[in-house]
Order: sequence, then C-alpha cells, then structure tokens
Amino acid sequence: MALGLRSIGQVLAILKPEFEDISISKIRFLESEGLISPERAPSGYRRYAESDIERLRYILDVQKNHYLPLKVIREHLDMMDRGQEPPALGNGRTGPGEGGEAEVPATQQPRPPKRAIRITRRELLELSGLSDPALAELEKHQLVVPRRGTIYYGRDALTVAVISRKLAAFGMDARHLRVVKQAAEREVGLIEQAIAPHLRRNPSNRTLPAEVMQLVLHAHAAVMRSQLPQ
Repeated sequence: MALGLRSIGQVLAILKPEFEDISISKIRFLESEGLISPERAPSGYRRYAESDIERLRYILDVQKNHYLPLKVIREHLDMMDRGQEPPALGNGRTGPGEGGEAEVPATQQPRPPKRAIRITRRELLELSGLSDPALAELEKHQLVVPRRGTIYYGRDALTVAVISRKLAAFGMDARHLRVVKQAAEREVGLIEQAIAPHLRRNPSNRTLPAEVMQLVLHAHAAVMRSQLPQ
C-alpha cells in the first residue's frame, strides 16, 4: 500500500472513537452516494488518503451534530472542492440545559428558523443509525411520520429517530416514547387553547404559536430537571 494511504478497516479504527455509529457499510454507502472517492488498488481494495479521512470526518460531523441531509452535505462538499468555505453551522451539540442554566429566548428576538430538510426513508435509517425494525416500530406508534402529503421525512422525524436509538441503550423503546408523545399532544392542546383569543384579535401573528411553544418547552425542561435527584 502506498505511503500515507489506509485501508477501510484502518479508517474505521481512526474515526470510531469520534463517531461510534460508523461502520464499513456506512462508509461504503457514502461512497455509493458519491460523497467520497477513495483510490482503488489494482486488487480492487479501497485506499484512503488523509484528505479522504478529513472529508469523511466532516460528513459524519454534520450528520451527527446538525442532521444535514445528504443533498445539503453534497452541496457543502462541492463548495469545498471549489475552494470555498461551506456555510457556518455553529455548535450543534449545545442545547437547553447544557453548560449551565438555560435562558428563555427573548420573544422580540426570535432565533432564525432551521433549514428544512427532506430525506428518504433510506437516508433516515443511515443518518439516524436505527435498524429497519426499530424505525418500523416508531412508525407504528406514529412517533416518526413522513412530512404531510409526502413520502419524505423532515428534521423532527430525524431527531426522534436519533434520540430513540440513544434511549435504547437505557432500555427505553417506542412504547416508552408513546408517553412522551401523549404528553406533547396535551401540551399542544394547552397552547392552542391559550393562544386562540390572541390569534382571533391578531390573526396575522404567525410567530405566536412558536413563541409560546418555546416558553412551554423551557418550562417543561425546568420542571423535569427539578424532579431529578440533585
């Protein structure tokens, strides 16, 4: 093997500590999608240069921390290939309750909306790391559903799928998540009832439901934290 080139097994060993869900099949899937193009030895084996490994690291990072679909990742990689900087994504790991007390966002300064994503069921399985039976169970309980009127899944479906896989390590499955869904449905009903008079007075205020939802979410998280052992 040429100096500086690595086998797919060696690449897996390098990236596994950072991305526990990586597998040889996932690396090959990303290659089949045209996102990486390792050299081929005369024997047919893949040979990865350091640039290929860094490219893989970028792909896995934006999948894990920003849930970007393959189409968007491909656009970012094309920009990088042209010598341009891809869009800044910020730190996707930070969320409410991490690194200190969560602040309630000021309603007069709403956060910019996240970019909508549209992924197939196959991409949902690859990005989330779920098995097909596990995803089917989530779909059975309508915890993960396609975007209305389409066969594609959105950001919320991907988030639920990723969280479901992580909760499985603690013995929690779709049956437990049904309780979360039922609680969410009750909270949505509460929000709709509370804001109905305000919307009747100002029907053009389309940001009000999201603003109230954010406040309820922060209250929900704070109450849950208060119930945990200190």
